Amino acid sequence: MDILALKLWSPYWVGAGIGILSWFTFLLSDKPIGCSTAFARTSGMIEQALTGKFVKNQLYYQKFPAEIDWEWMFVLGIIIGSFCSAMLSGEFQLKWLPSLWIARFGLQVFPRILTAFLGGILMGIGARWANGCTSGHGISGTLQLAVSSWVAVIFFFAGGILTAYLIY
Repeated sequence: MDILALKLWSPYWVGAGIGILSWFTFLLSDKPIGCSTAFARTSGMIEQALTGKFVKNQLYYQKFPAEIDWEWMFVLGIIIGSFCSAMLSGEFQLKWLPSLWIARFGLQVFPRILTAFLGGILMGIGARWANGCTSGHGISGTLQLAVSSWVAVIFFFAGGILTAYLIY
C-alpha cells in the first residue's frame, strides 16, 4: 500500500507527525510552527512593491520585516504538499462550490466567494489580535503549555462549532 496515495490518514499518525515536525522546527529555527505572520509579511511585500520603501518605516514591519522567511516557505510547502497529496490520492478537483454549500445555499458562486473572502479577513484580524493563528496556538502554544494558547484553542473550537451549527 502506497501511504502517499491514501485518501484518509490516521489522525494519530498525523498528530505524531505534527509533533515530530514541531521538534524539528524548534531545533532548526528556534521558533514555533505558525503561519499567520507569513500572510502579514506577504501583505507588506505587496505594499512595498506598490508604494516603495514606505513599508520599512512602519512599526509592525520593523518587528516583522516584509520578506520571505521560513514561515513563508512553510506556507508554500503546505500549498505544494496539499496539491501533491490530492493528486496522488486521486482526489484533486477544481470546484467553486463545495457540496455542503450547494446543499445549504444553492449554486450561486458570488456569495461563496464573498463569504470566503470576508472569513479570511476576519481570521487574519483575529490571528493578529491573538498574536498567532490556529497552528501557532493550537499546535505550538499548546505544546508549550501556554495558557493563552489553551484559551485560544477553546474559542477556536467553540467558534467552529457555532459556525457549523449556524451554517449547516
